[in-house]
Amino acid sequence: MKRITLIACSLATVLTAACASTPPDGSARAVLAPSSGSKVSGEVVFTSISGGVRVEARATGLTPGEHGFHVHEVGDCSAPDGTSAKGHFNPTGKAHGNSTMGEHHAGDIPNLVADGSGVVRQRMDVMGMSLEGPTGIMGRAIVIHADPDDYKSQPAGNSGKRVACGVIR
Repeated sequence: MKRITLIACSLATVLTAACASTPPDGSARAVLAPSSGSKVSGEVVFTSISGGVRVEARATGLTPGEHGFHVHEVGDCSAPDGTSAKGHFNPTGKAHGNSTMGEHHAGDIPNLVADGSGVVRQRMDVMGMSLEGPTGIMGRAIVIHADPDDYKSQPAGNSGKRVACGVIR
């Protein structure tokens, strides 16, 4: 009987791990593909940290300067202009804003800054976001916009067209 219980518990542990939507190492990844006729590509890695998510973005093909960067509601990047990802991820119904201060959507992330060659290599910690649960981003889309987010305009920061999109897995 003890052997059957041990086997059943081991099997349950394996099945629970296999069915979890978060990879065992507590991270997720999105491969960025161009949208709106851009040539932007790259990758974003998301890692759970205490109270939030560490976001590490690498991208090429951007215009130099700042670009809006957000998690969007739906993990669908099939529309040529990225609009299939819908609006910003906002499960708590808050106003759009800067994730480093004050009220903001769960999907609001600080602007990316591309260098003179259009390359981004940026790491930031975003508090109030998670991989799973009510503020979970797994299965949603990450979007880079053409223009900087002004952190004021509602509902999305006036950050222009969507130049790259990837599904968070």
